[in-house]
Amino acid sequence: MRFSEKLGFKRPDDEAGASWVAILMGFFVAFGGVLYGYDTGTISGIMAMPYFKDLFSTGYRNPNGELDITATQESAIVSILSAGTFFGALASPLLADFLGRRPALMISTWVFNLGVVLQTIATAIPMFLAGRFFAGFGVGLISALIPLYQSETAPKWIRGAIVGAYQLAITIGLLLAAVVNNATAKRHDSGSYRIPIAVQFAWSLVLFVGMIFLPETPRFLVRSGKLEKARAALSRIRRLSPEHEALAAELGQIQANLEAESSVRKATYADCFRRPMLKRQFTGMALQALQQLTGINFIFYYGTRYFQNSGVSSGFTIGMITAGINVASTIPGLLAIDRWGRRPLLLLGAVGMCVSQLIVAVVGTVSTGQRPNGEIFVKSLAGQQAAVAFVCIFIAFFASTWGPLAWVVTGEIYPLATRAKALSMTTATNWLFNWAIAYSTPYLVNYGPGYANLQSKIFFVWFGACFLCIALVWFFIYETKGLSLEEVDELYAEVKVARKSTTWKPTPRLEAAGSTTSEESKDESGPKEASPHVMDQGVELQV
Repeated sequence: MRFSEKLGFKRPDDEAGASWVAILMGFFVAFGGVLYGYDTGTISGIMAMPYFKDLFSTGYRNPNGELDITATQESAIVSILSAGTFFGALASPLLADFLGRRPALMISTWVFNLGVVLQTIATAIPMFLAGRFFAGFGVGLISALIPLYQSETAPKWIRGAIVGAYQLAITIGLLLAAVVNNATAKRHDSGSYRIPIAVQFAWSLVLFVGMIFLPETPRFLVRSGKLEKARAALSRIRRLSPEHEALAAELGQIQANLEAESSVRKATYADCFRRPMLKRQFTGMALQALQQLTGINFIFYYGTRYFQNSGVSSGFTIGMITAGINVASTIPGLLAIDRWGRRPLLLLGAVGMCVSQLIVAVVGTVSTGQRPNGEIFVKSLAGQQAAVAFVCIFIAFFASTWGPLAWVVTGEIYPLATRAKALSMTTATNWLFNWAIAYSTPYLVNYGPGYANLQSKIFFVWFGACFLCIALVWFFIYETKGLSLEEVDELYAEVKVARKSTTWKPTPRLEAAGSTTSEESKDESGPKEASPHVMDQGVELQV
């Protein structure tokens, strides 16, 4: 038995060539998630560092009498990254469709590097903000391009784990940020914040250098009219001779599908919001929006400062613990995606997150108090310990379900004709809500005139959003486990109610797609005619 089968991944017996090359490619490209995870995780610790607060303060003092940055400045510093990612995600189709997936990813790393340089040399807030924006723009490009590259190269029987690995890389980045922040937090010089920021060059260079050696996706090359390069790229990925009949058949299928696409008008952004695409576009955008509204980024953007008030331990220590749980919990989630399916995992995660956030909100609120000057004090250490424990449980549910699956589902539910545009908008939705949360949270949590002063009550907001997550899964999430991308297209055409998707089976014609010798592809009545829906949208490359 293969190792992959022991983990629950079953490779089809009739699949020609090798799969390990495409799997390694997909997992390597997922490394780009480290850039986002690290940048997200490091800012929480940096803003809690005494040297950073002294250097970047414009004269404001917090309730403890220490120099600090204001809530408005804190909001701007954290949220400007998300503003950059929003515009970067929207710009991704321009690079992906004109230059190609591979060069687009390589360019994106250097946009990110520009942001890192500006943040590293900054000694005042304006330049630091500029650096955060450009770093965010690069991350936004990368976050939309990675699932696109993966979905066009990953074998369908392990596609969920490969695309979900992007979220695993994000969690690893968060953990690395927590470790580096903890190591430099007590320094009393600029190295306290410059070292954590400059380390990001290493993650960017790893992705850039690796992409030099990876091929462009065969589908993009065929689309660009570079048939011989497409043949060579597919040969590398499949580990088959360029003259192999299975490889020739697959290239022929790609060309036929692209010719079918060219017979209809070019898809526009408006087409993503017309029937039959409207349901899928709403599903992807709502999924990405609710992923952010669960409250996960409150913990990683502001967690270090928030946990400083818990009395349980150092905020930096708790930050490392939560980041470690985030990484560890993502791994079993990746193993379950292609075994249990998308719909049951998302439903389980939504229920678990909902209960956890409610408990944190109640326990956190009753176990703390606030003095007239806004200072938080702990009334019950046991209550705060319970709140921290359920924050960790919430992270475990999120990391094993909604964290990776939001990227998996949005990466596979769109047809080729609108995929780049649809993905750019779903990813931009993720960053738009990321920005909204990062910007508004200080105003919602902090004490003072013009602030809501919710403190632990903010978790009631996240509880409400998690309840909406349950409804979204039940009414809109289709089960796509084990289906090729063109079969997903047929699924949406034939099944109108999401919960009935779990019993749907593809037609024999689609099950035999890509095989030139299988007896199952023959029918006494002759070949089946492709459904109009599939021909309109195009058939996705399977590798």
